[in-house]
Amino acid sequence: MSEYYPDKWVVIKITGKDTPSIYKVFACWFGGYLDGDSWKLNSGITSATLDQNAYAFDGSSGSVYYCGIHKYGTNMYGQGILNNLIDKVEKNGGQVVIMPENTNWLELDYA
Repeated sequence: MSEYYPDKWVVIKITGKDTPSIYKVFACWFGGYLDGDSWKLNSGITSATLDQNAYAFDGSSGSVYYCGIHKYGTNMYGQGILNNLIDKVEKNGGQVVIMPENTNWLELDYA
């Protein structure tokens, strides 16, 4: 099981042309002097819990993303990657929606 602690994050809802919707964490990290910014898209959220000041999103691959409640959003690098992802999905007949920050993550149906 892998654990991730992103600097910034959003939840996206991906709907394919012929597939059911899936929610995923799009996570971003700020780079340092020797390395650049980075991003990761989880395998698909299966459940969410609130642990103090962070949401814990369990992924279908067994990974857990611990996302700070005040860190919703992306960095500039991540937003560019996300925009490209949205364009590619839409060109293939699907849709990507960036979920609103005020979404109740504990009550979404991730099934």
